Amino acid sequence: MLTAQARRNLRSDALMIAAGVIVAAALSWSGWIDSVLAAALPIQVAAFISGMFFTSAFTIAPASIALARLSVFAPLSVVALWGALGAMVGDLVIFFFLRDRFAADVMGSLRPSVMRHVLASFHLGFLKWLSPVMGAAIIASPLPDEFGLALMGLSRTRAAVLMPISFAMNWIGIYLVSWFAHSI
Repeated sequence: MLTAQARRNLRSDALMIAAGVIVAAALSWSGWIDSVLAAALPIQVAAFISGMFFTSAFTIAPASIALARLSVFAPLSVVALWGALGAMVGDLVIFFFLRDRFAADVMGSLRPSVMRHVLASFHLGFLKWLSPVMGAAIIASPLPDEFGLALMGLSRTRAAVLMPISFAMNWIGIYLVSWFAHSI
């Protein structure tokens, strides 16, 4: 049973994600992203900033388009390296500062007995090692990193472990997005 606040937060999150997709499509179709990326910033800086925005559900669509367009102007490895560094910084910001609201929304959507069971599961047995692995896979996927970071946060993953995982998984994800866009 969702609480009223959790329902409002989830509805607000869904609307913001939809708005991000619409803005990304409009910016892509207008050619604005191409002109800004080509003229304003060095490729490394543009890839780093785009990578920072590649981590959030709210900004993943425009960031993916920007990274894909950057792969036209620069080698895939350069875009993936600088984008992954930016994504790692973005993941750390989410991990340390923004994870509490998302975790509260998820926990607010669960009944108290289910919530206790879920929390206990992440500290015992196979979920203790499976949740960081699932979190890393989600970070590498086109899904927003918040879900993977929430799994890693629930399993109490340390920042020293998160950083190389975040970099490697985001590098894979950004390289694949850039490769796919470059090959089209």
